[in-house]
Amino acid sequence: MKPDLVIMAAGMGSRYGGLKQIDPVGPSGELIIEYSIRDALAAGFGRVVFIIRKSIEADFKEVVESRLPVSVPRAYAYQELEDLPPGFSVPEGRQKPWGTTHAILAVRDVVQAPFAVINADDFYGADAFRVLARFLAGADPAAPRFCLVGFTLANTLSEHGSVSRGICETDAVGRLTHIVERTKIERTLDGARYLDGETWRPLTGRELTSMNVWGFTPAVFPLLRTEIEEFLRREGGELKSECLIPNTVGGWVRSGSATVEVLSAEGRWYGVTYPEDKPRVVAGVRELVDAGVYPPRLWASEEVPG
Repeated sequence: MKPDLVIMAAGMGSRYGGLKQIDPVGPSGELIIEYSIRDALAAGFGRVVFIIRKSIEADFKEVVESRLPVSVPRAYAYQELEDLPPGFSVPEGRQKPWGTTHAILAVRDVVQAPFAVINADDFYGADAFRVLARFLAGADPAAPRFCLVGFTLANTLSEHGSVSRGICETDAVGRLTHIVERTKIERTLDGARYLDGETWRPLTGRELTSMNVWGFTPAVFPLLRTEIEEFLRREGGELKSECLIPNTVGGWVRSGSATVEVLSAEGRWYGVTYPEDKPRVVAGVRELVDAGVYPPRLWASEEVPG
């Protein structure tokens, strides 16, 4: 059974100011998400599963469905505020999504195979999908043995504002030992820094970083459900709290509930957090097209790679 590619596309990108998931970056108007799909299919993934919200479904499908060859297998899952375990409800005034842990749980009734999870608005490069496909091809669907693809922090920062990143530590054989989501990370002259409460704390910029490129087996779903229930008991009455997958996975690693292998990939990462980030992504994609990595028109025919 080929692994699934799960793409988190439910966020509206408030800092960016719109649906950045459907903003063109390629020379023929391609979206970042299209490059991810093409790279994943070429690496051996069998199906794409989009996580969206019903409120953006019409716009998302109009743009994405019209661009992909009809032969690309696809499915949808929906991250909705009301999708909660029995006994929990949405507090009055809550509008913010519950976070990436909740988003991944949304595919529990759609995905039965090992699967990768990525962001819709990050460009990871073909090698990231190749290493994920190799790992997932040998994964036991019933075992809580997962993976992530790590990147160097300095290569993932925006020049135009702060970002959130999962900062990682590994053991001697490359297994994750610690990960924590740091918010308000920004570049400095000698590295980076992040805001901890009201205190700025330094980072070197060489830290190993998660960019939400995960590999999971179906064994993850009971763990996700337990985590969401615990989160809701702790913070479910708040209006802006989020259950973030780096922190969730970090808890599993500390408790021994799961092991996570950190994979490395060659190639470049590009991302769009702010409108000013887009020209760099466009230029980066153009370089890859000029080098022959991608054709000028991504889907030149209905033929799907893989």
